[in-house]
Amino acid sequence: MPPAYWAFHDLYYDPYFEYTHVHLGTEKAAEELVDGIFVFIGLHWQHITAQENVGAYAWALLKERVAFELLLQGRNPAATEPLAFECAIRAATGPILDAFRDQFRKEFTLSEQELAFSEQISDLDDTMRLFAAMARLPERQFDVMVLHYALDFSTKTTALVMGVCEATVRSTRRTAKRRLAAELGLAMDEDVDDEE
Repeated sequence: MPPAYWAFHDLYYDPYFEYTHVHLGTEKAAEELVDGIFVFIGLHWQHITAQENVGAYAWALLKERVAFELLLQGRNPAATEPLAFECAIRAATGPILDAFRDQFRKEFTLSEQELAFSEQISDLDDTMRLFAAMARLPERQFDVMVLHYALDFSTKTTALVMGVCEATVRSTRRTAKRRLAAELGLAMDEDVDDEE
């Protein structure tokens, strides 16, 4: 394989593995799938490098393979599997939930016992509402939220992995956060992004 392939492999292997691990749930399954993707990329390197956007093309290959693997396992490829989905949702919506809880605490004065009980109920209700809201996000918005919040990738790394520009990641992230906030009935500051 040419040095460009190995450079591509070194740059993308870890992010692909982490994304796949979130969806498949085990390191072994993620490693096997990502290794298979890179074998495929290696075998078709000339064709892949002829694509207009190599990163976006490879990202699409990975996502298709992850969805196919989930189907083979009889699981829903729409990212609604409990473990991976809950991990992604908790990470991606943490800032929104924190704002909601702060707003709630400011508007209502409760005893410590009432507050503890209401937070337990609120956490469960919020999680259920977030599951539904995240499931309705468009694919690109969901991916950006997972890569940025659940996997803690920077805007630059998220853009690189998805094969898009950083401005697209920032815009997509803002849109997804606004959409989640609107569906959950939460107020969100306009034009606020958490990384720049």
